[in-house]
Amino acid sequence: MSKQFGIAESLARLGIKSENLGSSTGENWMDSGKEYIASISPADGTLIGKVQVTDEETYEKVITTAQVAFEKWRLIPAPQRGEIVREIGNALREVKADLGKLVSYEMGKSYQEGLGEVQEMIDICDFAVGLSRQLYGLTMHSERPGHRMYEQWHPLGIVGIISAFNFPVAVWSWNTALAWVCGDVTVWKPSEKAPLSGIACQLIVGKIFRKHGMPEGISSLIVGDYKVGELLSHDSRIPLVSATGSTRMGKLVGKAVGERLGRSLLELGGNNAIIITEDADMDIAIRGALFGAVGTAGQRCTSTRRLIIHESVFDSIKERLASAYSKLVIGNPLDEKNHVGPLIDQDVGKMYEHALQKVKEEGGKAVVEGGVLIGEGYESGCYVKPAIYEAENHFEIVQHETFAPILYLIKYKTLAEAIAIQNGVPQGLSSAIMTTNMREAEAFLSAAGSDCGIANVNIGTSGAEIGGAFGGEKETGGGRESGSDAWKAYMRRQTNTINYSTALPLAQGIKFDI
Repeated sequence: MSKQFGIAESLARLGIKSENLGSSTGENWMDSGKEYIASISPADGTLIGKVQVTDEETYEKVITTAQVAFEKWRLIPAPQRGEIVREIGNALREVKADLGKLVSYEMGKSYQEGLGEVQEMIDICDFAVGLSRQLYGLTMHSERPGHRMYEQWHPLGIVGIISAFNFPVAVWSWNTALAWVCGDVTVWKPSEKAPLSGIACQLIVGKIFRKHGMPEGISSLIVGDYKVGELLSHDSRIPLVSATGSTRMGKLVGKAVGERLGRSLLELGGNNAIIITEDADMDIAIRGALFGAVGTAGQRCTSTRRLIIHESVFDSIKERLASAYSKLVIGNPLDEKNHVGPLIDQDVGKMYEHALQKVKEEGGKAVVEGGVLIGEGYESGCYVKPAIYEAENHFEIVQHETFAPILYLIKYKTLAEAIAIQNGVPQGLSSAIMTTNMREAEAFLSAAGSDCGIANVNIGTSGAEIGGAFGGEKETGGGRESGSDAWKAYMRRQTNTINYSTALPLAQGIKFDI
């Protein structure tokens, strides 16, 4: 492990060891055997630590404990649950620098992005605290005299969470903070590519629940590959599985959960585009496209994959982007002078190289050539050059989401054509338009505009803000997290009719006299 940038000290303060148990129900950690997975930093290719894989026997212990915990946790008043989540937010504030550094080192995003991810965790805790006093139902009038109707929301049960490597802690917090104030308990399987971030989070929250005298099992952790995820998907004791990752993975999870008539909340692939009109503020357009395309080395589900550019400004945008790309500094993400860090591993690098080859074969023209970087500072084999290609939307590779910094430039003539291109992919997560023309902006936001779950004006596609429900349509899965009325996904709705009269009239005026 690197001793640079204080990473060793941060890991020690977070409680991360060279070998770590991977199964926990809070402060209780269980030994599940001899199988371990290794966490290798893409920053320098060195071993950070090992995490024990959860076996089926240990999984059963975790779920059984969670079931018992739910029976107690659901009876805690929601505002009191919110108070515990508030304290978790405060605990995250205290470790923000260290946890952000772990996220950066284990996943490869820049240290600033790592800090930003922990800030997301803090923000969702704040959001959930307010929500804990706003789990409102509705009161309705009955058609029957002397009757009253209302609806209420009850805790759902165990929520299974499967998260992806690109946001190894934030996505977990989006789900857990809401689930906990709703009265649910959670079982989390973090990405096998970033398991230490999961260990760190569990160590933080376990102490808070114990401090308040809460039972084991409110926050649980299991570790492993897709096989451990399948245990969650097929388990009828888990009414909701929230899964973030590839569309392929999401279809498998959705099928497994659907077959047992459970609920799934899916946050899957994106193939996001920015439309740059002739009326755009070009400085804002370039900045938005640049970070959207190369931030997190193009490994955000909201990363900008396509730029749909009006023909009148196409050449100037192309030139300015190429110039901006030439100034990017690629290297260790913990070094804040660098703009772009590594891909998560060499396997993703191979997919990146395949995509470069594919776009060339389909007729794409290189604006900025890509390639895997070698030499001093790039020993991990995970560093690549952000690439730009002129392409057509119908190219097979353009229709596919490559989780890497490859940007496709596509020319358009009319706004209707641009919107059709934007919508003309299987995914539907994030979208944006750069324009100062109100008519263009409103058309993009209309029912005939973007078909994505997120549609922005004069900001890029990348990123999420707490308070607005995050998620997408089509092959993105349809799930919504972290804002608005997203909390309803974590609860069960119940309609109640109360008869306070001395009669028993039937609905719809039905007569049933004997």
